[in-house]
Amino acid sequence: MSEGIYISIKPKPMDKIVKKIKNYEFRNYIPKEKFKFLYVYLPLPECQLKYVIEVGKIVKYPEKLEEYGDGNLEFNEGKKTKYAYQILKVQELAKPIPLKRLKEEFLFAPPQAFSYSKTFPKLTEYIENAKKVIVK
Repeated sequence: MSEGIYISIKPKPMDKIVKKIKNYEFRNYIPKEKFKFLYVYLPLPECQLKYVIEVGKIVKYPEKLEEYGDGNLEFNEGKKTKYAYQILKVQELAKPIPLKRLKEEFLFAPPQAFSYSKTFPKLTEYIENAKKVIVK
């Protein structure tokens, strides 16, 4: 099973990631366990698990990011969060998983901060085997 975490990203910032406007995901935490993927749940109005993001380097403020990218300047000025997860690749599930199915079939609850992929092994396995489209 791959090393990953489940996180929630609101639809507007996720749209910026898909359109390559945003090249880092900003968070105030870094999980203790190593991870390579973000399994992205989109909250209201979408309420579905829809994306898998492969992350690269994790930058900790006051390290600097390249200027290009939505939120990068604010991060460099210390106005954002403590950590920036580099976005390497974004895949969209061919069939996003709605919240009702996530709860009933996989006993999944949308994370407030994050959940490790091993917390939901059946869901993680399902996502790994699901058809995906590379969007970035």
